[in-house]
Amino acid sequence: MAKLLYRLGMGAHRRRLVVVLLWLVVLAGSALGAVTLAGNTSDSFSIPGQESTTAMEKIQQEFGSGGGASARVVVQAPEGQTLTTPENAAQIGELVAELNTLPGVTSATDPLDPNAPAVNPEQTTAYSTVTYDAGPGEVSAEERDALTAAADDARTGGLTVEVGGDISQQAPEIGGAAEIIGVVIALLVLALTYGTLITAGMNLLTAAVGVGIGVLGITIVTGFTELNSTTPILATMLGLAVGIDYALFIINRYRQELRQGADVGAAIGTAVGTAGSAVVTAGITVVIALAGLAVAGIPFLTQMGIAAAATIVVAVLIAITLVPAVLSFLGQRALPRKQRAAAAEQNEVAERGFYRGWINGVTKHRVVSLLVSVLALGAVAIPVASMQTTLVPTAPEGSTQAKAEQLLADGFGDGVNGPLVVLFEGDNAAQQATQASGAIADLGDVALVAPAMPNADNTAALLNVIPKSGPATAETEQLVNDLRDQLSDVDGVNTYVTGSTAVSVDVSRTVDEALPVYLAVVVGLALVLLVLVFRSLLVPLIGVLGFLLTIGASLGSTVAVFQWGWLADAVNLDSTGPLISLTPIIVIGILFGLAMDYQVFLVSRMHEAYHHGRSPKDAVTMGFRQAAPVVVAAALIMFSVFAGFVPSGDATIKSIAFALAVGILVDAFVVRMVLVPAALALLGDRAWWLPGWLRWLPVLDVEGTALTEKNDTARDDEKALAGNR
Repeated sequence: MAKLLYRLGMGAHRRRLVVVLLWLVVLAGSALGAVTLAGNTSDSFSIPGQESTTAMEKIQQEFGSGGGASARVVVQAPEGQTLTTPENAAQIGELVAELNTLPGVTSATDPLDPNAPAVNPEQTTAYSTVTYDAGPGEVSAEERDALTAAADDARTGGLTVEVGGDISQQAPEIGGAAEIIGVVIALLVLALTYGTLITAGMNLLTAAVGVGIGVLGITIVTGFTELNSTTPILATMLGLAVGIDYALFIINRYRQELRQGADVGAAIGTAVGTAGSAVVTAGITVVIALAGLAVAGIPFLTQMGIAAAATIVVAVLIAITLVPAVLSFLGQRALPRKQRAAAAEQNEVAERGFYRGWINGVTKHRVVSLLVSVLALGAVAIPVASMQTTLVPTAPEGSTQAKAEQLLADGFGDGVNGPLVVLFEGDNAAQQATQASGAIADLGDVALVAPAMPNADNTAALLNVIPKSGPATAETEQLVNDLRDQLSDVDGVNTYVTGSTAVSVDVSRTVDEALPVYLAVVVGLALVLLVLVFRSLLVPLIGVLGFLLTIGASLGSTVAVFQWGWLADAVNLDSTGPLISLTPIIVIGILFGLAMDYQVFLVSRMHEAYHHGRSPKDAVTMGFRQAAPVVVAAALIMFSVFAGFVPSGDATIKSIAFALAVGILVDAFVVRMVLVPAALALLGDRAWWLPGWLRWLPVLDVEGTALTEKNDTARDDEKALAGNR
């Protein structure tokens, strides 16, 4: 692989203008396609084929409604008054009439209708259910604005009016101030690492090209299939971080070659052949981890994984083609002005100091370092034991949705915010539903069972069940399971339990069941790849075990902040509650790929030193000194990019970005720079042991040993010729 990539790097050097123009054409074509072919994204997280999703489709067929998004316009009377006074009742009538004329609305119920009242016993709080023809998460911004304006108008008469429900869900946006600050921090880290702003800017620019192509490509796909709105956000976050880092590794190796006296062409070829091999290997592990999300069998999760994996592929291609082409234009200017004349001395100075002291301390006190890092990460992981997940997002504190939910909870009880719907399908469905309602009312955590509502031909009926507990509680989740168990014995009809809470329970269960299978497949494939890379069993195993500690610390800290509320103000958290169901599996998938990146980049230099005859301890020390500075820079960049999505991110992205940011810091600075070197130093020669029956495995030569030996021979020949002269 190293020789193949060496030739690719040399080709990019010789055809640098063609390569740059080709990528610019691809970027322009992607932009044109996105403008002309883009479609809409969805905020829906349902899974086709599950009971709750199937029930919604059947309700749409049997009743002609139920499949669209809905909002609840909650109305509260002024203090000391009721909603049934002539003046207040008239205002509610005007509000309902206006709601029925809003764009996209199919119906808006009258809460004071005596046939179907939606007012509390004290007659102080009521709500109108507004149903849209668009699905959940698909209501347009104009339709949401129209509903908000109607609520604002209704407040002028003295009523308290707030809006909650599906319509409050909005697609997350890219490009906020915090994200820009993250990118600026990444640029500063690059400038400090390189000592030259032009190289830092080039690194960031090439990464931006890759992200642009990836995200624009995803935008084009939305014109042909429905994608979740979170998909391009994840692709942007990952593509930008990985794109910067992969270019960083190649540029860093290129600069090292220049310092050692190589000309521009040879330095580019060697950098792509050595660091490029590690980039390709690391990229493959990330792609495996992301594409492996398809194992879960959840369509929207598969879409997220495939889209992000495609963006990573673009980032790798950019790193091994566009980056060397641009480096060819930069030439010696990739180095600071002072280093161009005295390059070798500058490189020697860079190896001393902080990193030398760090690795000497870790290897000298390897047992203590190993134990302390394991115990510390284990302690941070403790909150994982109490992790709760849900698909029902917690409304931001102070928002109209949060106020609407609080008004409903005060007026009707917590369960009214997460009603369950039971569908009976079959002959005499209404009679069967009425008979079952008594037994349902006797179940624990049931506050109210509304009268059965049959369809026109009595082949289907609905029961609305109001729990006592809120929608994101363990009690309501248990009620969903109890309802299904209770209704499984009803003869003559098919029964289904649905509603947003039931959908959340189904998705959470599916994700939980898929997680062990996903881990087994992804970790197994990555272990095979790493065994091929390092020709060792223990090195990949140590890397994977360290990753488990990373995941524990990442999710543990996320639970402590987002669920328990610790340091909530530091991340601009509006409200606490269970994590979004998708957070664990997405974080595990992404962090596994990135953790293996650091494993490859750091340990490959150690393996290279060991292969060249260094003792195990010296190999660890030398490899660490060579790779640690660039790994530190890469980790700080990734942390900056991920952290940029935390302060102003939407509920789903915020927790994922926080978990990734913490995970990157833990994995880079504790696992890869303390635990792994300490373990390798402790194992000695045994760390690089490969059983005889596996010696037939192909040699990938990720370190570019063949190229290094070839270049060393060439330099020796040049010195001999110079001496003869």
